[in-house]
Amino acid sequence: MLGGDYMSAETVTGHNEKAYALLKSDAEKIRKLIEVQLENLTMPQCPLYEEVLDTQMFGLSREIDFAIRLELIDEEQGKQLLSELERKLADLHEATVRK
Repeated sequence: MLGGDYMSAETVTGHNEKAYALLKSDAEKIRKLIEVQLENLTMPQCPLYEEVLDTQMFGLSREIDFAIRLELIDEEQGKQLLSELERKLADLHEATVRK
């Protein structure tokens, strides 16, 4: 019985790590979209691009919320992933306003 519980805890830990890794991967894709836009500020501001970023951010926030509710990640990890991207988005908005 004890061995089964140990394996179960190991499996849960594996799922938690995998969930966080997948969320980080999704966050990285969004970060890259933001970086591309920051590097190409010579282009006029593109509403479609902004819409894509907003949709991606919303989707990620829902994924994070779901993972938190399933207790695959803790709330602080989720907030950290989102806040890093929100700072990048703020940089992008600031840069486009200065343009």
